[in-house]
Amino acid sequence: MRRGLGGTLGVADAIEAGTGQRARSFPADLSDPREIDRLCTEWSNADILVNNASAIPGGRLDEVDDAAWRNAWDLKVFGYINLTRALLPAMQKRGTGTIVNVIGAAAQIRDPSYICGVTANAALTAFTMSLGSDSHRHGVRVVGVSPGPVATERLQQLERDAVASSSARPFGRAASPDEIARAITFLASPASGYTSGTVLTIDGGISARAAL
Repeated sequence: MRRGLGGTLGVADAIEAGTGQRARSFPADLSDPREIDRLCTEWSNADILVNNASAIPGGRLDEVDDAAWRNAWDLKVFGYINLTRALLPAMQKRGTGTIVNVIGAAAQIRDPSYICGVTANAALTAFTMSLGSDSHRHGVRVVGVSPGPVATERLQQLERDAVASSSARPFGRAASPDEIARAITFLASPASGYTSGTVLTIDGGISARAAL
């Protein structure tokens, strides 16, 4: 299984079992431009693109070396940008399409013990807002979702690495994956057809409190 797509085969099976609709996985390493070309050849007529990947390590500036920093950005930052750049022209030509970037609330919280992720998420927030401010000219919407803590294996790893803490979370818990998925579904749907160039933060108010 390749970077950014761990467990995709199981996810496809779960989608088919839960919805009765056909789902197909396409394992690829999104940090490799050749793999992006391969994926885009297969899915050139995609109506919706959801960029969602993360392999960013925790640590302060002096704790994340150059290789780890670049590897993380190759997947999450440049992976998002390159896949968007590859699929956007076809959407523009058709005059319709939606791109949803799953980013992360670290850009708003700005925790120095997660500085590589903070900076990556800030870059993707700006990327989403800049592209989405103009994409309407070709009938395309670009939006983002920035989750806070979500009850996933990724969060458990960050807690083990002492990057995330489970204490004093809003509502006494992390968000469920379904709560984030529903927001993505709404933003990608016609029900949110006038939304572009904005990023929805879903963190129970953590980043709002951090800004006070």
